[in-house]
Amino acid sequence: MSFNTELKVGVLGGGQLGRMLLQSAININIDLKMMDADPSAPCSKLVSDFVVGDLEDFDAVYQFGKQCDILTIEIEKVNIEAMKKLQSEGVKVFPQPEIVEMIQDKRVQKQFYIDNNIPTAPFVLTDSRADLEKLSDKFPAVHKIGKGGYDGRGVQIIKSKDDIAKGFDAPALLEEFVPFKKELAVIVSRNENGEVNTFPVVEMVFHPEHNLVEYLLSPAVIDKSEAEKAKKVAIEIIQKLEMVGILAVEMFLTKDNQILVNEIAPRPHNSGHQSIEGNFVSQYDQHLRSILNLPLGDTSTKISSAMVNVLGEDGFKGDAKYEGMDEIMRISGASVHLYGKKLTKPFRKMGHVTITDPSLTSLKRKIEIVKSTLKVKA
Repeated sequence: MSFNTELKVGVLGGGQLGRMLLQSAININIDLKMMDADPSAPCSKLVSDFVVGDLEDFDAVYQFGKQCDILTIEIEKVNIEAMKKLQSEGVKVFPQPEIVEMIQDKRVQKQFYIDNNIPTAPFVLTDSRADLEKLSDKFPAVHKIGKGGYDGRGVQIIKSKDDIAKGFDAPALLEEFVPFKKELAVIVSRNENGEVNTFPVVEMVFHPEHNLVEYLLSPAVIDKSEAEKAKKVAIEIIQKLEMVGILAVEMFLTKDNQILVNEIAPRPHNSGHQSIEGNFVSQYDQHLRSILNLPLGDTSTKISSAMVNVLGEDGFKGDAKYEGMDEIMRISGASVHLYGKKLTKPFRKMGHVTITDPSLTSLKRKIEIVKSTLKVKA
């Protein structure tokens, strides 16, 4: 079967994920068109067809999508009704709109796990902050806002009644606090033919205060049986959804060696950045293969890798300035990815550094050097 490089592929969102997706698209001669509300988004100057538009506006998304053969996303905050209409009119929309709609609301997402016997932490729904007063017997717990949370926003740990003021005065869920050993993630993909493949399990280490991934290790330092269990859960989710595209599944490895699903994201994800250097196919290559219904690539590890997020320094806001680049560039196996964001602010994702090294000890040493050396200030 011949491969049509003239397909019009549209992407809702023009941020760093779109930027890395674009690099993979160039390799197979596919021209992406992108839409983002920010006229200076990371992809704005890199694609020939960049549209400034509100991703949550029906008309903007519909008019953009009408010009596409295939429509995909790099962010979940998009207008679902427009995507559904486009799908009904023959545009291939991947991931499918109803899946994005479910994932947009953590309350609905959690119910999907329950309905499909996917292991997840016990939870109760709350409609307002006042509901927490009646649930103090469940503390310590994690309060998650239903809609609108991202990059650590929309999550609060409620340790005792003293923390109730931190809770959300909006529809949310209160989740049992899970005593876990490690936080893991699996990137899984599926094409229209139903072919499914996973990347090796990665291990995520979060910033202690801001609920953002600080760095990750690939593959995760866990038992083979635990890795297989995590992959099996990820495959089960994407198959039950019958989703086309790439899905990031974030999980807890509990202290009694159980796998519990935390959240899912129906797009390339922070937990898969290292695949560009560390695996035979990257998550961005794989996403394109999925939505174009091409054979899925070999996700095997080429070399052990780590990924360190480059975040805006606390206390700085304005035009981004990068300190420590010379030192980082001297590190063997380090690859710097800056996202092209003009303005920095505290804890904004400004880039990442991938480190490849066959030695876990050496990887961890280099992680600490990157964390302490590369700073984004204004």
